Amino acid sequence: MAELMARMAEIAVSRHEADVLVALGLGSCIGIALLDRASLVAGLAHVVLPESRPGGTTPGKFADTAVPELVRRVSGLGGSASGLHAVLVGGAQMFSAGAALDIGRRNELAVKAALATAGIPVTTTLTGGNAGRTMRVHIGTGLVTCKQAGSREQTIAVRDAGRLRAAA
Repeated sequence: MAELMARMAEIAVSRHEADVLVALGLGSCIGIALLDRASLVAGLAHVVLPESRPGGTTPGKFADTAVPELVRRVSGLGGSASGLHAVLVGGAQMFSAGAALDIGRRNELAVKAALATAGIPVTTTLTGGNAGRTMRVHIGTGLVTCKQAGSREQTIAVRDAGRLRAAA
């Protein structure tokens, strides 16, 4: 098993059955997992901010650039853009500076807007609150897990009979 990290502003993709994509420390950041429901292709982006600035060179950093880049990379490994589903984790409000600075909520809204523009449905979300989380995407099984600080890891989505669904 190889763990492929998607650090802040990074994107990781794989089609190897033994790989696990990981995003650590998702506080106000959003982890976007894209899984192809018909194959073993998946990707994970660790989005830091809602929108890019002109001349930005790090597509994984911003919601509006990370989603199209993630779709491009997953498709490049053989994933079907029309068969992708998303799982979102993170978007916590880590500071008590008030709603105007709630980057986590703004990140979540921007990611959902970018996914809607791309025509990608969101299967499940584990967002909000005020605790950091770690997200894992298990390529071979299609399981998406989340561990919130101080809690046990839980399965939040699973690929089942050729489709992705929220875990019960």
